[in-house]
Amino acid sequence: MTLTIENHIYRDGEGMPLVLVHGFPVDHRMWDRCATALMETTDAQELAQFPIWAPDMPGAGASPTPKPQDSGRIAEDGAYPQALDMVADAYVELLHAAGYRQAIWAGLSMGGYVVLDIQRRHPEAIAGVALLDTKGDADSAQARANRIRIAHECVERHTTEPVMFFTDVHPEDSSVKRSQAYIDQFGTWIREQQPAGIAWRELMAAGRPDLNDQFARVEVPAAVICGVDDPSSSPKVMRPIADRMTGTDVMFTEIEDCGHFSAWERPQIVADALLDLVARVPRGVDEDR
Repeated sequence: MTLTIENHIYRDGEGMPLVLVHGFPVDHRMWDRCATALMETTDAQELAQFPIWAPDMPGAGASPTPKPQDSGRIAEDGAYPQALDMVADAYVELLHAAGYRQAIWAGLSMGGYVVLDIQRRHPEAIAGVALLDTKGDADSAQARANRIRIAHECVERHTTEPVMFFTDVHPEDSSVKRSQAYIDQFGTWIREQQPAGIAWRELMAAGRPDLNDQFARVEVPAAVICGVDDPSSSPKVMRPIADRMTGTDVMFTEIEDCGHFSAWERPQIVADALLDLVARVPRGVDEDR
């Protein structure tokens, strides 16, 4: 069974795409500010105009929510242990359907799980990799149970309210995370999601495997990016990820006064790090259509 994902193309161009894989519980729009910074910077510096894509994950934005029977094996607790593999396959199939053999993949948070699973299943499709505000660990038993609880609540009450805590403000948060602009924007995006789609992504993430063994297997140019004020993927979590990428050239970027959604909070810094990655990816005859 192939999952359906809708692509959003910020820009066509020459060479292989930069594919931006969004985080939870929003959709591709969390990349809007960063994609704009990428385009404006390449224009201002007269750099190559490469394609920039940002597909919606299954159950996010314009992508339909898969039915349980189309989500692979269902664990006893309701999690989907095969769903992340199916998502990774769908992203690569999207790439191939457009006529490309490889892409540069950038995944933030849950998007990082997808990119790491593409590395596990389809390393030949990766020409460069950026991991933002993410981790390789599978969920703890407590975190898994919490995801499943949230999924059930979203479906039973037909609401996205159980994940509105992403807009909660804490004293230790970055200034952007505490801003009304962030609260309003992410609140709007979360409310616009499909409750069943939120639930599906929670069950997918709950069932994912531990992916820590993938870092050492990366052999393409890499970037690791995180916000200093990210409560779940701070430099204490992300720098060891970069250190484990012993098979490649890694650029580590930590961003001051920045939380979990670094691509939205500090789009220019993230865009600059991604452009550095793009510049380090060798260009060859097999890179495009």
